[in-house]
Amino acid sequence: MRIIIGGAGEVGTHLAKILSKENHDIVVIDPDEARLKQIESNLDIMTINGSSTSIEILTTAGIQKSDLFIAVAHLEDTNITSAILGKMLGAKKTIARIDNNEYLEHPHRDRFAEKGIDYLMYPERIAAREILGFLHQTGSTEFFDFSGGKLSLYVFKLDENALVLGQKLKDITGTATDLDYRGVAITRDQKTIIPTGDDIFKLNDVIYVISTQEGMHEIMRLAGKVKVDIKNIMILGGSRIGKRTALELEKRFHVKLIEIDDDKCEFLANILNDTLIIKGDGRDTDLLIEEGLDNTDAFIAVTGNSETNILSCLLAKKHGVKKTIAEIENMEYINLAESIGIDSILNKKIITAGRISRFTQAAQVSMIKCLTGTDAEVLEYVVQPGSKITKGLLKDLHFPKGAIVGGVIRGSHSFIAKGDTQIKDFDHVVVFSLPESVLNLDKLFN
Repeated sequence: MRIIIGGAGEVGTHLAKILSKENHDIVVIDPDEARLKQIESNLDIMTINGSSTSIEILTTAGIQKSDLFIAVAHLEDTNITSAILGKMLGAKKTIARIDNNEYLEHPHRDRFAEKGIDYLMYPERIAAREILGFLHQTGSTEFFDFSGGKLSLYVFKLDENALVLGQKLKDITGTATDLDYRGVAITRDQKTIIPTGDDIFKLNDVIYVISTQEGMHEIMRLAGKVKVDIKNIMILGGSRIGKRTALELEKRFHVKLIEIDDDKCEFLANILNDTLIIKGDGRDTDLLIEEGLDNTDAFIAVTGNSETNILSCLLAKKHGVKKTIAEIENMEYINLAESIGIDSILNKKIITAGRISRFTQAAQVSMIKCLTGTDAEVLEYVVQPGSKITKGLLKDLHFPKGAIVGGVIRGSHSFIAKGDTQIKDFDHVVVFSLPESVLNLDKLFN
């Protein structure tokens, strides 16, 4: 697939890195030559210095024969203009990053489609929805629903309370044939593996589980986790994510938002009707305590500084806050933050990559979840008639070693897959996969 990325910022660079691993033909356009040189030094892809709103530059990049054009420059106007031009010049699909929630509402979204933009992406809104998921399932590190919750992904870090410590996977499942959950992966020492029945769970393992609604309580029990009731929430940072999160939460919880900038405080006070806006420095311990940190159930740090977010979450943990969420855009800090006890980590680059990756699959994929702390993905495939995955029982198919089927959604029902499961046309199949196996999965489901 030929993919052109307009913008070599954090999101564009991360997308180039992820997509280049899948053997796509990638071109990155950006007016900042220094950014392009950095990409060239790390990735074997083509770069072009210039603006993605230039017809000449787009033509040089091969827009007329491109399968996908992704506009993720810093400025929204640039992305909208370049995506419209990209479709006019021959791109099969176009995606534009935006910063305005209004554009996603009907009928505005349809108007953009008429102009040639296939998908509008608002990373801050996606991030806010991700935070809602973290608060919905407070016992898990990450949480994601497939097909409206018929199947769910739970991610747990095993501490000393986990009942599965020291046990083999096959001992936990026993002889049961109809389980409501399946452990699909373990991350240990920054390496992710697809487990076998003989793998033993260890302290500080991060485990990934696919479950039906009926299996949720059992996996929480086995992981030694307790769902926390959330009433009082403190948000540090009036960024776009902070604003969107407060808008989503203020009708259901008691929300306080701390922001150091005068103008931002005034702006936020005008649009947040039920959130208490506090002007102050979130690094000031006395301020946080004075504003009720000891009585806070969830602390969400979404300033523009990863270090501030990490340190403030550690402070919140020290004062008994039950759920901490930190936005960490520096990829090198993610494993560190997980190891020192921050409950959930938010990274715009990772969640954005998941939303875009489904457009690059040869098979039909309705959703992809890129996971924090690992390169692995969870994909929801829609099985097309005649695809190889329908030609036999799962145990008889040559399924890629780096992938595992977690569960199947068939109509209004869902179930955990087994070796003797027969996949049928139009099933939705949730698969956990390491990067090297995605292309082989496409061949099975296409």
